Amino acid sequence: MNYSQEEIVDIIISTINLMFSNLFSSIDNNIYESLDKFVFIDSSILDNNFFVTLLGKNGKTGFIYLCDAMLLGIFIFYIVKYYYSNIVDYTIERPSQFIFKLLLFAIFSHFSYFILEQIINLNFLFSSSIQSIGAKITKCDVSFSDFIIFINKNLSVSNSELNIFSFDGIIKSFVTVGLISLLLTYSLRYILVQVFSLISPFAFLSLINSNTSWIFKSWSKCFFSLLIIQFFIPIVMIIIFSISSTNKILLVAGIYTLTKINNYIREMFGGISTDFNTNVNNIISLLKK
Repeated sequence: MNYSQEEIVDIIISTINLMFSNLFSSIDNNIYESLDKFVFIDSSILDNNFFVTLLGKNGKTGFIYLCDAMLLGIFIFYIVKYYYSNIVDYTIERPSQFIFKLLLFAIFSHFSYFILEQIINLNFLFSSSIQSIGAKITKCDVSFSDFIIFINKNLSVSNSELNIFSFDGIIKSFVTVGLISLLLTYSLRYILVQVFSLISPFAFLSLINSNTSWIFKSWSKCFFSLLIIQFFIPIVMIIIFSISSTNKILLVAGIYTLTKINNYIREMFGGISTDFNTNVNNIISLLKK
């Protein structure tokens, strides 16, 4: 069977559109529920048997046991330092002051898991409140599950109508790539929240000595920046939901803002980067050196 040149071009375009349509449909059906889980975290992020085992139970295993060993080491070090200070006439903090700090931060260290649970729950409560307010204002569920429905509706995209070579098709491609980057970024954040939760007992212990208190300050700044992102994401999503369907460029700009929130938070409060693209570029730069 012979095809004209125009028919061949139409077949190629139709095939490409079908391929991208199936790809976008697969992403839409699988990625956005995961995004809701990774972005809007609550204390269930710590409800993990492996996590609890690492942290330790009853102070007999895990990181809590290591903290108890460190407490003993810090106490012995202070005794040696105290007697040495009397010999060389060197002033250090009083024993009563040191013992008070030792007991206080030992308690914080042992209850760090509970403390973080309450902080994460409080953060989730604030973000959920913003989502609820946004749902009443926009008449949409402020979640990524409804977000994709909103995007496809505004871009007039369906499985049978997608044209990758149209303006809507190009924007849909950029949106999908941006949201995949968003998934990778917040997956990294999800893991980092667990990592910083695990090392929290050591962060509290660092406050016993003024020379190591900077560890807690750095830890708390990073942990705060990871959690506070969750407060700004629903605000940006509410703004995106309020964008008119005719402002498709603003829709793309809104999604770009979602991918860069971590960078804006770092500029305002400091903290650690979870931007996937930035971290990949940094790794590539290190490998080139």
